[in-house]
Amino acid sequence: MSPYVVIAAVVAVGLLLFVAAMGARALLAPRAPTRAKLTTYESGVDPVGRDWAQTQVRYFVYAFLYVIFAVDAVYLFPWALVVRGRLGAVSLLEIAVFIGILLVGLVHAARRGLLRWL
Repeated sequence: MSPYVVIAAVVAVGLLLFVAAMGARALLAPRAPTRAKLTTYESGVDPVGRDWAQTQVRYFVYAFLYVIFAVDAVYLFPWALVVRGRLGAVSLLEIAVFIGILLVGLVHAARRGLLRWL
């Protein structure tokens, strides 16, 4: 078989499964639209009033710290496992640049007072 035929068959089967799942949901899902279910709901806060109001969402701080402390582990752990092999000075320089960028972010967070927990 041609590779294109295999790809087309996989795409066709995927679409068929998607259509079957949506059809089953439409047939089997309960329908009970009440007034409470049709109201706007966002982030666990009930809508109050009629006008749009801007709120101060400060989750960017958590995302910023997550990138500094967690995502770096995704790159550092595999690198540490591979470094036992035959990686040279170029790999060491690349990881030094990576850790340097993370340290700049950490220093920035510390200067802005984002690392104070009390």
